Amino acid sequence: MPLYMDFHIIPDVTIEDVKNAHMADEEVQHKYGVKYHQFWVNEEAGTVFCLIEGPDKEACIATHQEAHGNVACKIEEVEPGLYNLFLGEKKQIDHGLVRHKDGAIDVGYRYVLVVDIVGNTRIKTSRDYTELRLPTKAKNFVYQQIKEYQGKEIKLKGVDSLVAVFTTPMEALECALSIHNKLVEKKEATNDLEWDVSFKMGLSGGQPLTKSDGFFEKTIKQARRLSLIAKKGEILISSFVEQMRDLKNLIKKNPNINWIMVSDENFIDSLFTITENSIDKDDFSVNYLSRDLGISLPQLYRKIISITGKSPKTFIRDIRMRKAFFLIKEKRYNISEVALQVGFNNPSYFAKCFQEKFGLPPSKLRI
Repeated sequence: MPLYMDFHIIPDVTIEDVKNAHMADEEVQHKYGVKYHQFWVNEEAGTVFCLIEGPDKEACIATHQEAHGNVACKIEEVEPGLYNLFLGEKKQIDHGLVRHKDGAIDVGYRYVLVVDIVGNTRIKTSRDYTELRLPTKAKNFVYQQIKEYQGKEIKLKGVDSLVAVFTTPMEALECALSIHNKLVEKKEATNDLEWDVSFKMGLSGGQPLTKSDGFFEKTIKQARRLSLIAKKGEILISSFVEQMRDLKNLIKKNPNINWIMVSDENFIDSLFTITENSIDKDDFSVNYLSRDLGISLPQLYRKIISITGKSPKTFIRDIRMRKAFFLIKEKRYNISEVALQVGFNNPSYFAKCFQEKFGLPPSKLRI
């Protein structure tokens, strides 16, 4: 049967309240062909997440409705493989309540690290177009570090970055710092071009579902966006991670860690959403972006430059070129079709912009 997760917001909720509700679910679930497996409770935030097997969403909702009337504000089907990556690690189940291996309450938060790593290509002198590929030695090293710090690799379609999920923020941040320090050491200690790389990272944390996003969708999306706007060699973390008390000293003493304020996170979310949704429109421009964000052009320039270090025009161009890069690598479309999908009516101008960004014409990337 399909696997579902639901999300409740219950102010002043207690663990005992949810245990009682879970037992009530178990008494009536057979009527609907449903099985309520376990739940995660965050008393401080007033959130509850339930894991359910059932024939459909309606049967899961009906079970809750009859058992105690606490209907979820959202229910989402969850792909089992993704569930196992994020929440399926060894744990203790106490009358449905999920605890960590050490007995502590598992509130359901997980932490996603995205590592953007590229070889410092020498295309202009070597004509070696393969150097645009992710460096094998550095990639394998990052995977080793992820495993060493108890992380799990996540494979995302159309993403060339290295992505991993961690159970604790300390493991995630210590892994990021270890990757940073050791990549710098390896680059300085050898003439091996496989270690001549540039990298940057984004780290975010969050709950399994939100009212508007699917299973850890918001956390993954935010970590990816942070990695895109981070500076070279920087570990850019979300405000949620930065505010964690256990990490304060680690963050304070490491100059390579930076973070985003909550107000800027909201702006970044809107900036990326509008840009990504409009990227195929040839008339999408800085003026278009300013209008949709509801701010003046001078404000837009100041805000984007202060957060990303890029002008709005360069930001839009980079998003277009990044999407084009992955579309070309998929080899599903010809160059003219890719150009149209990223907002270029003129394939020749698209090829010129692509070469300026990556150092080679798009036709060479298809080889």
